Amino acid sequence: MARYVIRIARQAGLVASFVTVAILGATTGVLFTFAGDLPQISALDDYAPNTITRVYARNGETIGEFATQRRVVIDYENISPYLRDAIIAAEDAGFYSHVGLSISRLAITIVRDVVRGELAGASTLTQQLARNLFLTQEKTLTRKIKELLLSFQIEKRYTKTEILALYCNQILFGHGAYGVEAASRMYFNKSAADLKLEEAALLAGIIQAPARQSPFVNIERATQRRNYALNRMEDEGFISAEEAVTARAKPISVLDRRREKSIAPYFVEEVRQHLEANYGVEQLYEDGLSVHTSLNVELQIAANRAVSNGLHRLDKRRGFRKPARNLAKEEIALDEFDHARWNQPIAAGDRIPAIVTVADSNHVVMRSGKYQGTIEREGFRWTRRQAANQLLEVGDLILVQVTSVDETRKTLTATLDQEPLAEGALLAIDNRTGQILAMVGGYNFERSKFNRTVQASRQLGSLFKAVLYATAIDRGYTPTSIIMDEPVSLSPGPDQPEYSPENYDKEFVGPVTLRFALEKSRNVPAVQVIADLGPQLVADYATRFGFTSEIPSFLSIALGAGEATLLEITSAYSIFPNLGVRLEPYEILRITDRAGNLLEENRPISYDSLPADTAYI
Repeated sequence: MARYVIRIARQAGLVASFVTVAILGATTGVLFTFAGDLPQISALDDYAPNTITRVYARNGETIGEFATQRRVVIDYENISPYLRDAIIAAEDAGFYSHVGLSISRLAITIVRDVVRGELAGASTLTQQLARNLFLTQEKTLTRKIKELLLSFQIEKRYTKTEILALYCNQILFGHGAYGVEAASRMYFNKSAADLKLEEAALLAGIIQAPARQSPFVNIERATQRRNYALNRMEDEGFISAEEAVTARAKPISVLDRRREKSIAPYFVEEVRQHLEANYGVEQLYEDGLSVHTSLNVELQIAANRAVSNGLHRLDKRRGFRKPARNLAKEEIALDEFDHARWNQPIAAGDRIPAIVTVADSNHVVMRSGKYQGTIEREGFRWTRRQAANQLLEVGDLILVQVTSVDETRKTLTATLDQEPLAEGALLAIDNRTGQILAMVGGYNFERSKFNRTVQASRQLGSLFKAVLYATAIDRGYTPTSIIMDEPVSLSPGPDQPEYSPENYDKEFVGPVTLRFALEKSRNVPAVQVIADLGPQLVADYATRFGFTSEIPSFLSIALGAGEATLLEITSAYSIFPNLGVRLEPYEILRITDRAGNLLEENRPISYDSLPADTAYI
């Protein structure tokens, strides 16, 4: 019997040994199979993820950003200790003790899911980092095995501090913000180094599912996840119970910067086109270039205001138009309707949308977000209507210009306005350098991205007379040269009808000096001069003024029959204060890569277009 038992034991031992060897062999085979197909972890030694290309104004203010992933890479030391602790507590409490895989965390997570009903991922920070850096989000056994192998390699090669820093710079926090610095700026308008406890807990909490738990999407879920992170920080001893209670009691306060618009969208778009043409799409959107430009913020703000106010004044002269939308007729509850503009600060002078709640003979009562407002009779006098109810009805969505705001009472007064149909443009160039200081390409970039400063060719009109008379003076005319302002018929060429120009006032004043003809913008003397000089000569001089658009060699170009862009005519006129020197317009001062290496630097390029005495006269 004893021999039988011994024999059975020996056979069982052999079977166990065989099974163990088989398992080890299979495991080794699996590891060997996948190991050869893994990315090189050493690539993290030169960690350079996609980062934001930023466009800066002359004073260093950011005026534009381009990125596929909005990320700002920072060092470990620049991450708030609150945030580091919150991420570890919420995502991987055993981070400092495991080697990439935490069996205990996996078991605890399963229990927590069942008992507390809380959803917490089982992946360690290292596994999440490996997945986000090298793998896809597909849920397959193959991906999980690769993730584990990569995690082991990462843990072997890098310190915990380095791994946590990589994680904090790589992970998604929602709405295109990658990494803790970009997330801190987007949600709180501050650096990750300056986060408070409750703010750090919010960011750590929403890592699990930012698309569903972002405070911009669902404030209740965001609050739950923040409090979960605070609970975990308390459990792990990172904060005291009193600190946790205080932080949980605070309401979530975030600043929605997703809809912030550039003060110079047309200018920034010109910069973007230059970057894409010269550096390519990948470098533009992924390599984190720093683009320093000539834009003057104060002048740009003034230019925006000038174009907007001018177009609104012009539009009002054309009469009032009924509002395009009436929310009541669309069966939308007036007290529930929200507009993106209402989430931004409101100040006197702003033009904002509002909902009409009362319209009687004397005034209009309206709501604009959390503000209640009124428009008195003087505020709609420009419409030439005597009563407000002749213009508007309850539910109309209107545009108003704020005249005063009472923040305490949340009330405002305003005047009736409307979005202009016409477009306009403005360009400011520094005559001394050619640097573009301000650019407005239209009323609203969202409405029309067509840049009327560089894309729209318009007839030059009397603006071209300066080029004509500069040509004449350079060819021997003087300010006192006599030109006849009298009826004339000229032959423009073979088989062409005679050309008989007229003055704007339909009158003729006889002999005039060149100075008088220019000052009064008389048409007939201008045509007399171009007939004497020859249209081709004047067209040739136009190229010296920097016109790249074709200027036809016709008599009528004396009156501006040719077309050019606002950029061309603005640059051409800079010749006069520069005493004959034209500076090539440009907007980019220098471009550096993410390491600070200089990629491009631009300096003024000058052309001697006219003799100094000619330009002076």
